[in-house]
Amino acid sequence: MFQPTRRRFLASLVGAAALPTIVKASAREARTLRFTHTHTGERLAIDYFRDGDYDVEALAEVNHYLRDFRTNDVHPIDTGLLDLLHTLAGVTATTTPFQVISAYRSPKTNAMLRQRSEGVAAGSLHMQGLAIDIRLADVPLAKVRAAALALRGGGVGYYPASQFVHVDVGRVRAW
Repeated sequence: MFQPTRRRFLASLVGAAALPTIVKASAREARTLRFTHTHTGERLAIDYFRDGDYDVEALAEVNHYLRDFRTNDVHPIDTGLLDLLHTLAGVTATTTPFQVISAYRSPKTNAMLRQRSEGVAAGSLHMQGLAIDIRLADVPLAKVRAAALALRGGGVGYYPASQFVHVDVGRVRAW
């Protein structure tokens, strides 16, 4: 499970302070995420945080949902990534689920994708449960990218030809 570092905690405070008041949630308020997986057709709507804490059973369900769909390998998804998605949903005012293109990737899947494309990193944060590739049906892709960049929660990759935005909770960078 995710263990926050002092640096990540402080960064989250700075990032939260920069958000519009409407997006800031109380520390006890439920955090809900909704997903539709583009490859499996599976859907998930879940409160992963409630009563001031992360719900362990809900996180296990999210981990399974965001598994490597090619191998069915499951890996813990960083709660910071889930919080980033929750904030991104609020900032974009989406009314639709995140469309998931790729979340956790096993090393085997990542190696296979690297052979097919030079855009896949050898040390991809997908393999650590720190990254996800998404789009929103009711928000233009460029707006999703702009919102993710403004949050400064980690890396943001923009792939308009493939119709997705990569977000991660690694260091802040863009491509």
